[in-house]
Amino acid sequence: MKHLRLTIFFVFLFQLHSIKAQVVFEPSKYQVYDFLDEMAAERLISINTFARPYARNFIAALLDSIDVNRDELNKRQQYELDFFLKDYGKELHVGKDWDRRRDVFYYSDSTFSVTVNPILGGSVMVNENGNRIHTRVGASFIATAGKFGFYGSLRDNSVTEVLAAPQYLTTREGQNYKSISADNTSDYNEFIGGISYQWKWGDISLLKDRYTWGNTERDANIFSGKAPSYAAISYRLYPVKWLEFQYMHGWLISEELDSARTYLTPHGTRKIYMNKNIAANYLTIKSNFKVDFTFGNSIVYSDNGIQPVFLIPFMFFKSADHTYNGTGSNELGQNAQLFFDISARPLKKLHVFASVFVDEVSLSNMFDRDNQTNIVSLKLGGTWYNALPNLHLTAEYTRTNPWTYRHQIESTTFASNGYNLGHYLGENADEIFLKAAFKPWRTFSAIGSIWSARKGPQHEYDIIAGNANVTGLQFLESVDWNQLGMQLNLNWEIINDAVLFAKFTYQNSEGNPVYTPEYLSGEIISTELGFRIGW
Repeated sequence: MKHLRLTIFFVFLFQLHSIKAQVVFEPSKYQVYDFLDEMAAERLISINTFARPYARNFIAALLDSIDVNRDELNKRQQYELDFFLKDYGKELHVGKDWDRRRDVFYYSDSTFSVTVNPILGGSVMVNENGNRIHTRVGASFIATAGKFGFYGSLRDNSVTEVLAAPQYLTTREGQNYKSISADNTSDYNEFIGGISYQWKWGDISLLKDRYTWGNTERDANIFSGKAPSYAAISYRLYPVKWLEFQYMHGWLISEELDSARTYLTPHGTRKIYMNKNIAANYLTIKSNFKVDFTFGNSIVYSDNGIQPVFLIPFMFFKSADHTYNGTGSNELGQNAQLFFDISARPLKKLHVFASVFVDEVSLSNMFDRDNQTNIVSLKLGGTWYNALPNLHLTAEYTRTNPWTYRHQIESTTFASNGYNLGHYLGENADEIFLKAAFKPWRTFSAIGSIWSARKGPQHEYDIIAGNANVTGLQFLESVDWNQLGMQLNLNWEIINDAVLFAKFTYQNSEGNPVYTPEYLSGEIISTELGFRIGW
């Protein structure tokens, strides 16, 4: 019996020793994502780019496989690979005796590792309307223990001009501002983090983060990551190389007052929001022709707390909603969606993609101009990597038909904290986006971009003769707002996580003033200089 116990003990130790890291998610704004996209286009790795963020151990494994073929990289790519391995090598090595980045605190042994670093940042934007100052301070950590992963970061921010309130049409990340003063200044903070458990062919996480679903170089039209982070349970399976599955159940923030539960207190009114949840899943199938097919569905639901039927990972949510809530009225039921995505790398250096988000569609009336309900968003795009050495060219078009992302029941809209979960322009809008990214040396990029965006009037929902007035809606019958923009963005990551940046932006916004902050309204040229440590 004693020998059996010793055997089990040593097997357990061996298993822990063989585990170098577990699932810890990495912010999707980091430059390593661009590097991995480039390497996938060069066919040095195979990667599903549909969903972000990625886990650090996944990134590390990809970098390690690229390192095996480093002779196929040019000098800039080799230097970038070595630069990223200084950080993500933590997932490949035990202890401190290797060529690694500098951290405020780092510890690693065969069973436990932890890294702690600061988050700092500041920027100044200048245009004819004055100065805009943004400061940021906080800290982050990542840790692993056995098969568990942990991560967290807290950022406290202050801005003298709010540029990303829910009504503004911008790709800037949305924030839950504490309050916005009369002169448009505000503070906000955000915690992102979670705990995960991983096994050989899957993982499960409880986390609060931003989620991006859909291939894009600009702004995704399925989940864009624009809304403030929210809590979710995420369940991922990758049993074979050609198949990936993910399920997510999240707790959204409705900001819709629940009058039945709101009550008086001795000093005022206790206000309670209506509950709002989202369930979503997707399945990616990888073919032998360098094409990834992804299809999935989601549902935003409210009123009755967590519904067990929406906790079934592989559920077709609209069908379940029909069973539980019927189909007799638009006032019944929840808000379900379908989506599809194709990502192809048919030629070396070329990545093309398409995403379709379906809020509602009638196949029988699809081509009937007066009776169609084509309530969809479509994105088409592609990037030609190293069209010339170290020069990447991108083109992307997005079109979103009227009523997409919306719902007549406010507690089930495709939104959280008032921010649309999908494309930043929302319904009845389109955008053409072009980009050229030049990377002459390690982690330095000069990115020039130009875009033209249009948005039509917001559709006003009504019941006419007993039917909802969402049939036959015409795309951009008139233009309520439009913007032409050009930007030169310079970024240099001097050491790991420490970035200097400069942005020079021209934009001309016309039409409905509610969509543009006064600081950037009309024809304006802005210069922004700054730095950041961490994200």
